[in-house]
Amino acid sequence: MDKRLLGYINWALLACMLLLYFTGVANLYSASGTRVETGFAFESFYQRQLVWGLCGLGCMLLATLFDYRQLRNLAWPAYLLFLVLLMLVPFVGSTFYGAKRWISFGLFTIQPSEPVKIAVLVLVARLLARDSQPLGWKSFFSVLAVGLVPVVFILKQPDLGTAMMVLLIMGGMILFHGLRRYVLGTCLLAVPGVAAFMWCVLMHDYQKQRVLTFLNPGDDPLGAGYHILQSRIAIGSGELWGKGYMEGMMNKLNFLPERHSDFALAVFGEEWGFVGCVALVTLFCLFLLSIFSTVVQAKDRFGSMLAVGVFFYFFWQICINMGMVIGLMPVVGIPLPFISYGGSATVVNFTLLGIVLNVSMRRFMFKS
Repeated sequence: MDKRLLGYINWALLACMLLLYFTGVANLYSASGTRVETGFAFESFYQRQLVWGLCGLGCMLLATLFDYRQLRNLAWPAYLLFLVLLMLVPFVGSTFYGAKRWISFGLFTIQPSEPVKIAVLVLVARLLARDSQPLGWKSFFSVLAVGLVPVVFILKQPDLGTAMMVLLIMGGMILFHGLRRYVLGTCLLAVPGVAAFMWCVLMHDYQKQRVLTFLNPGDDPLGAGYHILQSRIAIGSGELWGKGYMEGMMNKLNFLPERHSDFALAVFGEEWGFVGCVALVTLFCLFLLSIFSTVVQAKDRFGSMLAVGVFFYFFWQICINMGMVIGLMPVVGIPLPFISYGGSATVVNFTLLGIVLNVSMRRFMFKS
């Protein structure tokens, strides 16, 4: 490996990533180590996260070893491969929690919708890097189609959260690239119609109930509103300094639902309080700022668009999960990066950051 690569690596991003990951593992240890056994090995979530973290670090290292510009040639094959896996889920997929989203390969299972995010991101970056001019209708629809095809299959699983993430990542990249005024204006005018179509046609009854519960969780405190209300109570009970590590009563008494995944932040908030949450938000801001510094420093459009896609991938997940946990957004099943448990998501997170580090490390290969 060229020694100059280490001189250009984004060390701030690497440090923030590791701090977030080990904070998440420690939080999972608290969230799962005190849980009452109910037939599933809840106490092993943090151990699995460590294993997935090692796998993710390996993928991140691999993502830094080659020239990222080679991803241009792999964009379409990877997109088609993961699209095929996504299409196979209804036929050979495994069902958990009432949703068929995973494919089992014996010793491990994967959720195809997670690597599809990477495939869409890379392909959209390739398409947007072709021209620096704002997108007209033809270019806009060609890029939009790349994301809409997998979204259709993801919605059938059903997985509204992941489908929404694919669209948000793609939308962020398109806006960063630029749209012609008449295209942007028409899209803004179409938003209410698209929202109405999603509500009437695409959303299932339980998804609609989540939105209604978000508006007034007190209507069904023991049913649909239980998650939001218990999460609010847990975070509020942490007050200024928190109750201390592994001392959260909402956690110990098993009141917090899904505290290893979607509501992991509620465990953290109860134990570390307002001060701890501010520190975590600050760390996430530094993390996002480190990614965006690579966007600015990238020497070619493809590298810049790749880093932009990764930025929006993490930005939307952080905003939506935190908003969901404190009751500012409906519950949509989007995890908090590095803090929530998730095998496929952890590997994808590390791999995407490997791509950002790759872009950062190879800046010297371009003439200023």
